[in-house]
Amino acid sequence: MAGIKAKAKLKNGVVKVKAMIKHPMMTYNMAEKKTGSRDNANFITHFSATVNGETVVDMSTSQFLSKNPIFKFEFKGIGKKGDKVELLAVDRKGKTYKGKAKIK
Repeated sequence: MAGIKAKAKLKNGVVKVKAMIKHPMMTYNMAEKKTGSRDNANFITHFSATVNGETVVDMSTSQFLSKNPIFKFEFKGIGKKGDKVELLAVDRKGKTYKGKAKIK
């Protein structure tokens, strides 16, 4: 499992970000079918993004995301070309995934 791949583009004052988290996303039902126990479920539970120390996205997620989920979001008023969007995701077992995207 690699981390987060992302792109960020500034156009007309709005930064559009597209990020993919490399994660298998095993739901409770999938874990129970595969291993006989729901304890082995593992999925992204939290996702956040910051620019220059300011949070632009902060969300809790559930097991109902696809494998290698893609998040798209946009914001304005924060950041300029050359700044970096820092991304962080945490899964159910506490593993963190990090990524950066330079605003172009």
